[in-house]
Amino acid sequence: MLEHPDFPKTDFSHMRTGIMAGSPCPISVMRDVVDKMHMTEITIVYGQTEASPGCTMSSTDDPIEVRVATVGRALPEIECKIVDPETGADLPDNVTGEFVARGYNIMKGYYKMPKATQSAIDKDGWLHTGDLACRTPEGNYRITGRLKDMIIRGGENIYPKEIEEFIYTHPKVSDVQVIGVPDEQYGEEIMAVVILKEGQSMTEDELKQFVRDHMARHKTPRYVQFVDAFPTNAAGKILKYKMRQDAVELLKLQKANSIETA
Repeated sequence: MLEHPDFPKTDFSHMRTGIMAGSPCPISVMRDVVDKMHMTEITIVYGQTEASPGCTMSSTDDPIEVRVATVGRALPEIECKIVDPETGADLPDNVTGEFVARGYNIMKGYYKMPKATQSAIDKDGWLHTGDLACRTPEGNYRITGRLKDMIIRGGENIYPKEIEEFIYTHPKVSDVQVIGVPDEQYGEEIMAVVILKEGQSMTEDELKQFVRDHMARHKTPRYVQFVDAFPTNAAGKILKYKMRQDAVELLKLQKANSIETA
């Protein structure tokens, strides 16, 4: 809607509140919704279908920083915590791990799929979401990415969402997805797939330099691709695995992709 040609001449003065949900929302987009769509009381809900579908929510009276940069607190009667993905141990505030939830909202299980259910819900009833997150000392949660999306480059954990959030701030960028692609030397390398705003042009080096100037050097994308759209499923969810498959073909990384890793 923000990018629609009729947006500048549309009256949003009657707007006040709403819920942002369904997919991670960049902080810059949340601020645009507040400022340009008059939705000063917008909130965020985080969850998934298996959680019917919400686990956390921000409040209309939370400070704007909380409502644009976190997904709020646990909903009533729902337990949420951050655990180490490897050991399952509880993690302290401000440490990234896997978001897990337990409560009346959690599904009984996947229909006729006991093994899938067992891998999603542990013996104590905690739903393992597969999302990376951390909790602030105030009790708010920040989603930092997907466990499966995490890029491991030469032994370093790199979270795509952090790089996406920064690239989003470039005035020429309309949308961006950061993925990991196979690499013979480092195991994985970073690739940024970018949709530019209408009428804009940019080179790969320009984008790389923008990231290099403001982030740690190892977070600079090795590859940059400019596209008109991302592959999605019927529900509009972006298919990162399909983007990775396409990148392997485009960049001729079949050899690196065939290397087995632990």
